[in-house]
This record gives sequence, structure tokens and C-alpha cells, in this order.
Amino acid sequence: MFIAHLPAGYILTKYIQHKSVNSSLRLLRLGLIASIFPDIDLFYFYLVDNSQILHHHYITHLPLAWLALASILYGAVLLAGKKQYLIYLGVALVNVMLHMFLDSIAAGIYWLYPLSDMEINLVQIPVIYDWWIWNFVFHWTFLLEISIIITTLIVWIRSCKKIS
Repeated sequence: MFIAHLPAGYILTKYIQHKSVNSSLRLLRLGLIASIFPDIDLFYFYLVDNSQILHHHYITHLPLAWLALASILYGAVLLAGKKQYLIYLGVALVNVMLHMFLDSIAAGIYWLYPLSDMEINLVQIPVIYDWWIWNFVFHWTFLLEISIIITTLIVWIRSCKKIS
């Protein structure tokens, strides 16, 4: 997934806001940041690792690591008696997991690592073009990204109409 993480995060967060009646801009911002946050590892991938290890193998792309962190934060929030912040933790977690799910469509994610080293990759993208990005852009799975973007535009237009 190249361009649809942020739009998918927008759709998911707007849905959660609609269901929870928390329409704060802060919650939306958090959802958007969380939807792309696992790709923060690209800085390390390009600047330090010199593209040696696929960035989906880093800890930022390990779902169980995120679940462990969320569990610790959940406990901390409850111990602090700040239950009102659980919505923020939930929005962050589901957006990070959405990122992993979307990455699992055309690239691999180690969903159960370190319990298992099985990589989940729903669709193998054949290598046809020299520049690796074209292999993804010209594959049918890219239509999923385009449909997510179109859906995001529809949701955004509708939310703008509700405001005015």
C-alpha cells in the first residue's frame, strides 16, 4: 500500500467519531497520524539501514508489538483513572492495525512474530518493471487504493456539507 494509508485512516476515524459522538479534531488528527505512523521506520530504512532489510521486518510493522504497547498503555490509563482517554488509545490502535492489514494485501506482515515467523501476504505482486514501484502501480491491487481514496473524498465532502 502506497497512498491509501492516510485516506483509510480518515475513513476509519470518521466512522469511529460518528459511532462514539466524539467528533474532536484532536481524535481525527490522532487517527490520521496513527494510520501512517508505522512507516516512520522508512527514515531508518533509507538513512541508516541503506535499504538492507525490508522495513516491514522492523518493530514498527509488528502487530504484536503494538498490541503489547497498547495493553501497557491501557493499564496505565486505567490506573491513572483517566478512562476518557481510552477512546484515543483505541483510535490509535485500530488505525495502526488498519495500516498492517492494508500492508498485508500486497506486501508481507509478520502478524504473529515472535510467536511465528510466518509472513502474511494476500497477493504476490510479480516483478515486471525495472522500477519496483511500477509493479505495484500497474497491478490490480492499486485499484483498491484508488477506491479508498475515492471513498475518502466522498466521506470528506459529506462531512463538509454537515458543517455548513
